Amino acid sequence: MRNVTRITLPLLIASVLAITATWAQEDMTAVDNSVFDNPQRTPSVFVHDEHNEIAGIDDCATCHHVYEDGELVEDESSEDSSCSDCHSLEGGDGQPSLMNAFHANCKGCHQAEGKGPVLCGECHKR
Repeated sequence: MRNVTRITLPLLIASVLAITATWAQEDMTAVDNSVFDNPQRTPSVFVHDEHNEIAGIDDCATCHHVYEDGELVEDESSEDSSCSDCHSLEGGDGQPSLMNAFHANCKGCHQAEGKGPVLCGECHKR
């Protein structure tokens, strides 16, 4: 019975965390910057569902991408993971740092689409 509990409990916890992470995005109002030791700016204002509705984004993988061996994996999504699960604060091994990843993904898309904020104070509101 102990072996079953040892296996079942971690699976149960992982499932609850995955479900919670998905629901949390629906209620998201700012990008979580708690992983940064000493943030230079306030968290970026970001109302997840409102943003996606206005931007016409239906595919989670548009923002929540997955890369393997430096190549984008089509039709795979990382929405159940935190950005910091893949991107370290320093970056390395061909991956941008967490801050550079945020800026490249968000600001880069805004610039490419010609829509949305691109200046620091437009996202990081005091």
